[in-house]
Amino acid sequence: MMPFAAAFACPSMPALDPAAATILVVEDEPTVCELAAEALLEEGYRVLTAADAWEAEAILARETVDMLFTDIDLARNTNGLALARRARSVCPDLPVIYTSGGRACLSSADAVSESVFVPKPYRPSQLVALTNDILRAAHHHHA
Repeated sequence: MMPFAAAFACPSMPALDPAAATILVVEDEPTVCELAAEALLEEGYRVLTAADAWEAEAILARETVDMLFTDIDLARNTNGLALARRARSVCPDLPVIYTSGGRACLSSADAVSESVFVPKPYRPSQLVALTNDILRAAHHHHA
């Protein structure tokens, strides 16, 4: 009998399946957070959510995350810009997408390198398409 797990675990195959990727969504507006998370879940991603930078950092400390999607102005007076910078210091290749309703763009002085900025309101489908592109690019970059 073939063990059941063998059908799923195949370490010799490159992980092209988006289901393998974990996205951390950091957003203090519960409905917005839920919409983003649901859209990504439907696409087959594993999604973790946080409402502020402290929560997000706790998740980053214990989880392997493939992409960070963060609002800039977060709960408890925390800030997505600082969060992304700290996440990058731990994981230099981490893809980052920022979002904000309060600004139309982000200066390169504020943003980490090779990050993407999406002004609010964004459509969840927009976020999913962007995530797919970024992770595909990241995958080719490592492959």
